[in-house]
Amino acid sequence: MLLTLIGGIGIFLVGMALLTEGLKTAAGSALREVLRRFTGNRFAAVASGAAITALVQSSSATTLATIGFVSAGLLSFQGAVGVIFGANLGTTSTGWLVSTIGLKVSVSEWTLPLIGAGALFWLLAPGRRGAAGQALAGFGLIFVGIGTLQEGMGGLAERIDPGSFAGGGIGARFLLVGIGVVMTVVMQSSSAAIATTLAAVDSGAISLEEAAALAIGQNLGTTVTAGIAAIGATTAAKRTALAHVLFNAVTAVVALAALPAFVEAAEDTTGEGDPAMALAAFHTLFNLVGVVLLLPVLGTFAGVVARLVPERGPRYLADLDDAVATVPDLAIDAARRAAAAIGQAMLYAAADLARGVPPRATAEAAAAIEPLTRFIERVDPGSDPATRQQYASLLHAVDHLHRLAGLVAERRPPLVPAAVFPRRSAMLAAQLESLAAAFGDAGQLRAVLPETAEAARRFAHWRESRRRRLINEAAAPRAAPGVVETVAQDVRAWRRRLFGAPGPRPPETAATPPQPGLVERLDTMLWMARVVYHGWRLAAHLDAIASGERAAAAPPEPD
Repeated sequence: MLLTLIGGIGIFLVGMALLTEGLKTAAGSALREVLRRFTGNRFAAVASGAAITALVQSSSATTLATIGFVSAGLLSFQGAVGVIFGANLGTTSTGWLVSTIGLKVSVSEWTLPLIGAGALFWLLAPGRRGAAGQALAGFGLIFVGIGTLQEGMGGLAERIDPGSFAGGGIGARFLLVGIGVVMTVVMQSSSAAIATTLAAVDSGAISLEEAAALAIGQNLGTTVTAGIAAIGATTAAKRTALAHVLFNAVTAVVALAALPAFVEAAEDTTGEGDPAMALAAFHTLFNLVGVVLLLPVLGTFAGVVARLVPERGPRYLADLDDAVATVPDLAIDAARRAAAAIGQAMLYAAADLARGVPPRATAEAAAAIEPLTRFIERVDPGSDPATRQQYASLLHAVDHLHRLAGLVAERRPPLVPAAVFPRRSAMLAAQLESLAAAFGDAGQLRAVLPETAEAARRFAHWRESRRRRLINEAAAPRAAPGVVETVAQDVRAWRRRLFGAPGPRPPETAATPPQPGLVERLDTMLWMARVVYHGWRLAAHLDAIASGERAAAAPPEPD
C-alpha cells in the first residue's frame, strides 16, 4: 500500500513537471506578453494571474515571470501583488481537474495512448511541437498517477482511525494543518499534495473537514518553498515571496477560524454526496475570500511589504536572481538591462576622459561585470532559435562591455585625448555622451545607432590615416644638428647687419608642458577609435536583444 502511494505521488509529480515545462516552452514568450498587457489594474492583474496559473498548472511559473517584470519596471509591485493573488486562486484549478475528471472518469483506455503519442512528439518533433508533445505526455501521466493514488488510498482507509481527529478540536485542526504543510514541503508541489488529499477523501480514508484542514496546510506550505527560494535573492524576489507568504497566511487564518462554515458552504455548492468536489470547492472558496478581503486594500498591502523589505544591494545587479535565471526570456532581459546600465556608466566616464576632466566613478559598475557574466553562464537558452539568437547577442554585448571597461580603466591623466587631439576629443566626448544617454530607452538607442556606427567608421579612418602620416614624418630624413646650428648663426648675423643688434631674448618659461611623443600619440588615437567602436557594438547587440533581430555585421576592432 505504502509503495503504491509513493509510486502514485511520483508519477503525478513527473506528469506535473512535464506538463508545466512543456506548456512554458510551447507558449514561448506568451506568458510574458499576457502579463505585460493585462495587468493594468488590480482586477486585471488578479484575472491574469489566475488564468496563467490555471493554464500552465504552476503558480511557480507565474511567480517567476512576475518577479522578472517587477525587476524590469514593466509591472509595478502593486500589480505584481495582484498577480500573486490570482496565482493562488488559479492553482486551485488542479483540485477541480482531479475531482471532476481524475476521480470520476475511467481514463485507463486513453491515458496510455496519450502518453505514447506525446512522448513520440517530444522526442521526434523539433521546437514547440516537441514541447507540446511533452505537455501531452505529462497530462496523461497526471491521470495515471491519480489512478495509482486511488488504488493506494483504498487500503489506507482501513488503517487510519478517523476518531483520532474527531470532534473538530482546535488541536486536531492545527495538527492537520501542520501535516498539510509538511506534505507540500516534502512533495515540493501543492498540486500533488492536494491530489493526494482528494484521493484520500474520495476513498473515505478521511472526512471532508479533516481534508479541508489538510488543504489549508497545503496551501500554506507553498510559502515555505517560496521563502527558501527568496533567500539571497533580489529585493523584487523577496518582496514577491513575502506577499505570497502574507496572503496565504491571512487566508489560512480566516479559513481555519471559520472552517465549519466554509465546509458547509462547499457542500451546499457541490452537494453532500461528493466529498472530493466539495474539497475542490472549499480550496477555491477560501482563496477567493482571501482575494476579496485583500484586493480592496491592495495598495496598503503592497506598501507594507515594500517597507518590510527595503531596497538593498548593488543597483546594477538588482534584477539578477537565481530564480529568474531559470526562465531564459526573463533572464536574458534582466541581463540586458544590467549590461545597459553598466555600459552607460562606462560611456559617461570615457566621455569625461576624452574631455580631460576627472571621470565619473565607475568602481561599482566595473565590479558588477563579473557577477553579470556568472549570471549569464547559468542561463540555459534552450532549443528555441529566437532565444538562442538573443543569448548569443548577450554574450557579444558582455564581451564588448568587458573591453570598454578595460579601456576606461587604462586611460588616466595626463595622457588624455584632450591634451593631444583637442578637436577630435571634443567630438568623441559628444558622441559618447549621446550614446550613453540613449542606453536607458530601447527606442532611443535604436535611433542613435546609425550615427554611432558612422562615428566609429570615421574615427577608425581618421586614426589610420593620421597614424600613417605620423609614422612617415618620424621616418623622414632630418638635417644634422651641426648644420642646423650653422644655419641659425648665419640667420642671426644677417639680421644684425640688417636691423642692428637684437634685443634681449625673452626668458624661457619652465612651465611649458612637454609635447607627447610619437608613441603617446599613436596610443591615444588607438584608444579613441576603440572606445567608440566598442560602445557602438555594445549598443548594437543590446538593441538586437530588445528587438529580437540579429545585430548587423561589423568590421574588426581597430588594432
